[in-house]
Amino acid sequence: QVLLVESGGGLVQAGRSLRLSCAASGRDFSVNTMYWHRQAPGKQRELVAGLTSGGSTNYADSVKGRFTISIDNAKNTVYLQMNSLKPEDTGVYYCAADAAVRGWTYRYWGQGTQVTVSS
Repeated sequence: QVLLVESGGGLVQAGRSLRLSCAASGRDFSVNTMYWHRQAPGKQRELVAGLTSGGSTNYADSVKGRFTISIDNAKNTVYLQMNSLKPEDTGVYYCAADAAVRGWTYRYWGQGTQVTVSS
């Protein structure tokens, strides 16, 4: 079992920045890929950014150049630095991890953190 706990959400004006954190904990696991997803009101959950254990990243077109995903392996924590925020970035942001536990890979999800961007 892997527990993911997000933090760092809040209310911010358009054009400002926020940094989300996601701390992973558990026993005998290794993370293959970590993700940030978001879900806006009335919309489906969408992938925002991904980061593999090899360091490859991918981003949704809507956030390229503004958001950066990174990881601190010593702390088992992944970050999402969000700059130049827009009202359309509003939503609940979820951390997810594809992690191997005792030879099996599962996807784990955090509880989500609300980000609200005012115009």
